[in-house]
Amino acid sequence: MQPLLRVERLYKTFRKSKEQVYALKEISLQIARGECLGVVGESGSGKSTLGKVILALERPDSGEVWLDDVPLLQLKGAALREQRQHVQVVFQDPNASLNSKMPIWRSIMEPLDNFPDVMPPFLSGKRTDRIGLAAQLLELVGLPLDHLARYPHELSGGQRQRVAIARGISLNPKLLVCDEPTSSLDVSVQAQILQLLKSLKQTLGMSYLFISHDIASVQYMSDRMIVMKDGEMIDEFASSELTHQDRHIYTKLLVEAAS
Repeated sequence: MQPLLRVERLYKTFRKSKEQVYALKEISLQIARGECLGVVGESGSGKSTLGKVILALERPDSGEVWLDDVPLLQLKGAALREQRQHVQVVFQDPNASLNSKMPIWRSIMEPLDNFPDVMPPFLSGKRTDRIGLAAQLLELVGLPLDHLARYPHELSGGQRQRVAIARGISLNPKLLVCDEPTSSLDVSVQAQILQLLKSLKQTLGMSYLFISHDIASVQYMSDRMIVMKDGEMIDEFASSELTHQDRHIYTKLLVEAAS
């Protein structure tokens, strides 16, 4: 079966103290439909840069990204904008996607307002006015309806991240990129957000690219994992094989450090 996402030979460099440093070096990967691919690595490994290139928020020096055989990096303007509905993101800081001056229901509806012809199948046939759609999305992420009229500063960090997730799934994207979605949250709240993301993936049938420095979270969320270090992909395996004796020495060190 044709993969949903194909990434071929991505390279990206930047200058650091007059030296050329690789943020991405010959990165190739695939994500199947309905699969979660986890990306783990320490700070500076290139994992977030990889996510931004797949989202077409950054351009690589070379390489290609295909989503359903559409070459994302070759698109511009209206053609690229049209494809953005199919790849959405949940960032580490939910405040980056929430307007402090907007009530929660308006923030949730922003993606659907940008693509008025899109109606996700899990929302169709129900109340379809704007507040009604926002209410359905709020329920999907486990927040009470009285939060619709609140503002971001009135919510906890975990609640704001649930709103960001509601935005992320609102267009029923083919791929949801989760870039450190729990790292700024308390440990108890982290577990709840991971459970929510896993449940939504199963319910809605989305594919995920799940990026984190927390190897335990990545294993919990993912079907397969890749390990990055200094811009390179140094290990790739089924999540159930994380502690296999054949793992790369760096992967073993990450596992040991998390124990």
